Amino acid sequence: MNNNPSYPGPSRIHLSAFPPKERWDDWTELDSQAWPRRKERRYQLVPTTCFNCESACGLLAYIDKDTNQIQKFEGNPENPGSRGRNCAKGPATLNQINDPDRILYPLKRSGKRGAGKWERVSWDDVLNDLASRIRKAIVEDRKAEIMYHVGRPGEDGFTERILAAWGVDGHNSHTNICSSGAREGYQLWMGLDRPSPDHANAKVILLISAHLESGHYFNPHAQRVIDGKANGAKLIVMDTRLSNTATHADYYIAPYPGSEAAILLAIANYLIQNDLYNQEFVRRWWNWEEFLRDIKPNLRIDEERNFTSFLIFKDQLKKLYEAWTFEFAEKESGVDARTIEEIAKLVSTAGTRLSSHNWRSVTSGVSHGWSVARALFMLNALLGAVATEGGVFPNAWNKFVPKPIHTPPHPKMWGEINWPQEFPLSMHEMSFLLPHLLKEGRGKLDTYFTRVYNPVWTNPDGFSWIEALTDESLIGCHAALTPVWNETAYFADYVLPMGLGPERHDIHSYETHDAQWIGFRQPVMRAARQRSGHDVSDTREVNPGEVWEENEFWMELTWRIDKDGSLGIRQFVESKKNPGTRLSVDEYYGWIFENSVPGLPEKAAEENLSPLQFMRRYGSFEIKSKTGALYEEKVPPEELLDVRKDEFGRIFSRSAKPASPNVVPFPSPDGDSEGRRLVGVRVDGEIKRGFPTPSGKLEFFSRTLADWGWPEYAIPTYIQGHAHPQNLEEDQTILISTFRLPIQIHTRSANAKWLNEIAHTNPLWLHTSHAAKLGVRTGDLVRVETEIGYFVVRAWVTEGIKPGIVACSHHMGRWKTHESGERQLMATVKLDQNGSNWSLKRERGVSAFESSDRDTARIWWNDVGVHQNLTFPVHPDPISGMHCWHQVVRVRKAEPSDKYADIHVDTAKSHAVFKKWLAGTRPANRFSPNGERRPYWMLRPLKPAREFYKLKS
Repeated sequence: MNNNPSYPGPSRIHLSAFPPKERWDDWTELDSQAWPRRKERRYQLVPTTCFNCESACGLLAYIDKDTNQIQKFEGNPENPGSRGRNCAKGPATLNQINDPDRILYPLKRSGKRGAGKWERVSWDDVLNDLASRIRKAIVEDRKAEIMYHVGRPGEDGFTERILAAWGVDGHNSHTNICSSGAREGYQLWMGLDRPSPDHANAKVILLISAHLESGHYFNPHAQRVIDGKANGAKLIVMDTRLSNTATHADYYIAPYPGSEAAILLAIANYLIQNDLYNQEFVRRWWNWEEFLRDIKPNLRIDEERNFTSFLIFKDQLKKLYEAWTFEFAEKESGVDARTIEEIAKLVSTAGTRLSSHNWRSVTSGVSHGWSVARALFMLNALLGAVATEGGVFPNAWNKFVPKPIHTPPHPKMWGEINWPQEFPLSMHEMSFLLPHLLKEGRGKLDTYFTRVYNPVWTNPDGFSWIEALTDESLIGCHAALTPVWNETAYFADYVLPMGLGPERHDIHSYETHDAQWIGFRQPVMRAARQRSGHDVSDTREVNPGEVWEENEFWMELTWRIDKDGSLGIRQFVESKKNPGTRLSVDEYYGWIFENSVPGLPEKAAEENLSPLQFMRRYGSFEIKSKTGALYEEKVPPEELLDVRKDEFGRIFSRSAKPASPNVVPFPSPDGDSEGRRLVGVRVDGEIKRGFPTPSGKLEFFSRTLADWGWPEYAIPTYIQGHAHPQNLEEDQTILISTFRLPIQIHTRSANAKWLNEIAHTNPLWLHTSHAAKLGVRTGDLVRVETEIGYFVVRAWVTEGIKPGIVACSHHMGRWKTHESGERQLMATVKLDQNGSNWSLKRERGVSAFESSDRDTARIWWNDVGVHQNLTFPVHPDPISGMHCWHQVVRVRKAEPSDKYADIHVDTAKSHAVFKKWLAGTRPANRFSPNGERRPYWMLRPLKPAREFYKLKS
């Protein structure tokens, strides 16, 4: 919460950066579009949060008090994460709400799936049909046939709790095409699956990929990286492309994709061999005792011999990593050994102020990419730069998820099709394998929801998705919940218009810096009406057309599934104030803000506001700043009831876990054999809170990997991935398909004209030397051949990429087969199928058109890029489950018959690749050490009750 009402601008004199908050009800400024006439506009300013990436930056909607229309969106200075600053995607929210092609009413298909024939239906008809299907499946014990498939959720668990209320383990996410590789590497170290770097206070910042413009929590982290540089921090960037971030680096290196771990371990080796690491931190907080017990079973390890035993470990550590030399790293990466040595020396100076980050990039690109995140965090763990000022925090320590009004129990089932036995250590659901698993007869779906998700376009192997979505014996009913047309919605039975960011409710908390805060996304027109004294009971009253919001949709659907309460479902969406009636969003959020957010009621009372009114007025609240090293906290006596200590110092207690208003997901390490829970770890005679890992410490040695079939990877190591040069033929290269543009939003920005004008194509990046060998110039057509087909794209010849590697941004190539769709960024195409052979041919690009938005008549671009993902087979990493995006390809001049954006794929070849990668897994039914499906301690959405972890005999 900003206590300075004037928000002083950069000059710190006279001018303000934002309207003072006491004038947000009635703010006047000149209309820039009326110049040279002087025209004043009077606004009401209503906060919400952006929904155009995962950062959830704060926005202020400027609502014209005369026209009652939203005039613009600017930053919300009260938001602790974004601090009033936004990238281009935030203001472009205005384009999205005014999009002339948006979906305004519920639609039901009137022909075959994919035929493009629709009829308008009522929300009542939709809800009654879906509710009856779901109720029937629940009553008939077919809960496994209900699935909710979400892309970017933008919320903290609301819909997961709806599924839990239904008793359904049907949550399916996009995470295994996004970030599971990095998550796996981090969770194996610290228990939690995401880092929270304190860039602003770092001495050295080490980034893998383009975090300034397109990393994780883009804008909030970018601000703080620049803050760190302004404070004197040195920036190191590893990226195969010369990204915007790389241009700011003090050291920029472009390693061969997949070799990053070799470089990181060479840096670690330098620290180890020269005793430049924080030995006291390592002694106290690494699980080195467990490692020594594994390699020296007869060695006595106890508190009395702690220091002596640690000397043995120090010696072992030097031997373990002595082979990771700068020269070895050069051989693998192509980066000069002297440069790597200079970087190592710089890292050694950081002390506890090393902030590092890897999110997607290589960890999402190559098989065993998770090992890169594990090697990167090892540098923080060596220096003791963990939960320190300028270091890296476990993400949940910088998050706050307030406890909701109702908490359903864990589902009493296991969703086999989302969590197949081949991937017991996967970080999230194996969602991108769904078409193949359905085709193999592993299950079928009665009711399938896609929400802010477009698997046909976003996922690899989109033609296999089309095959599954058009087969009604595999998917009985598909409801696409989406604000805009997308390639997956064309194959739905219902297309249901959901609100954009400023038309819906959500709460969220993200690890943008060392603090805990919550943001409140809200329908701004609803909030404005309520602020003016009007009653609004349903967001459809203020949204355009019949656009709804998901909170109200899910609660109403749940209510109708169990109208009489006989299934025990209705209670979880029932009002506490008025029993027998459905919960409203005002009561839902009002209860949370009154009961689960420490300090908020008191802060609201200072302004004579209820907590809900306060959040509707300001949109954010900071609960705590500077969370610090929680692992060093002493466990209080009241949690130490009938304790037991094991040989590694873990402390188990019979005391109940203290209640907390913060329900952020945490791992669940096992207790002892007598039913005590793990409460902490004994360190130098004191019982400390420790880390949420099985050992209670940072896990240099992963007992999980060792016990679940991967002992060779139990300590941080370098693993040559599927795209290693030794696996390539002479005429093959690597295609980097995952790089992001800072002004596009995966599948969600086809309705944002400002963004589309800036970026609307995705040429293939080729180094000048590579292009010369191919005889290719910028603008020439090239054919890119994958394992299952090819696509035709234009070349862009540049010095800004590592020689021999090619890259193509994944944002582009949107298409439609019928008139329904985003006319400003979707090409019209023809799909053809002949058995397992599919082709996509472009019939026409985009052009100017007349609409309610006069700017559509000014569209000057025709190109919208190429949908390369269609030509990629699935590559499931055998440990993390992450789809490994990097493609081994052949690039050559296009054939005379090739046309721009041509695509050809053989889905039979795609299924063969799926089977090949599946053969490389180590399934739970063969490798589980305890007869369970996966380690219970690991994070998992909708975590079932423990008894359902048991493998079927």
